[in-house]
Amino acid sequence: MSTDEQIDEDVTPAESKKSGFLAGLREFGVIVVSALVLSALVRAFLVQAFYVPSESMENTLLPNDRIVASKITTHFGGISRGEVMVFRDPGGWLGAPEPGPTGLRGTINSVMTFIGLVPSDSGSDLVKRAIGVAGDHVMCCDAQQRIVLNDVPLDEPYVVQPTNQIQFDITVPANSIFVMGDNRGNSRDSRYHLEVNSGGVPVDNVVGRAFVVLWPLKRFTTLPIPETFGNPALNSHTTVSGQ
Repeated sequence: MSTDEQIDEDVTPAESKKSGFLAGLREFGVIVVSALVLSALVRAFLVQAFYVPSESMENTLLPNDRIVASKITTHFGGISRGEVMVFRDPGGWLGAPEPGPTGLRGTINSVMTFIGLVPSDSGSDLVKRAIGVAGDHVMCCDAQQRIVLNDVPLDEPYVVQPTNQIQFDITVPANSIFVMGDNRGNSRDSRYHLEVNSGGVPVDNVVGRAFVVLWPLKRFTTLPIPETFGNPALNSHTTVSGQ
């Protein structure tokens, strides 16, 4: 065997290892990118995690809870009375958001939120319970301080405080929902914005239905529609389309 042939044989294993390493690296990169793209698609069209910052939905939701909202069920199934909804600020419901992290930390946080690895805390989203949908007649209150929906008093065991802070009598506008926090004494909800669209939140602002408290683990629970909204007397009105 010639010297040249021996040199060729000595070099070949090293080149083979390098080629194998690069191929493995490329494969790993493809897997990571694919996973990130899939995660971003899931967040955009199926479900999204959110961070709860306030007491307005106590005791159903507590500050620092992480919840997951379903976008697809709202898109195809519409919005039903009693669902806990996440929606974008219709305008003027929230004050100026507190500044988030800046620099590299802020960029990383934004990217991780976009792809769904951390819950959204943008300061522009709210979470409240849908009390009425388009065409519903909602008023406050009867002699027992209950919300009256389509002439039916609602028994709401999940409510922390009575609802009589503001008296109102409205019909929910088209393509809108009327929302209230479960902590009625500490929730700046539709009652405080009656001058615009009768307090209704446009359906186009709805992000999705919150269906589970995911974190902390000791708080893990689903968020079903309360039984009071199953009263057949309320069903003369159809649900709002989520389109």
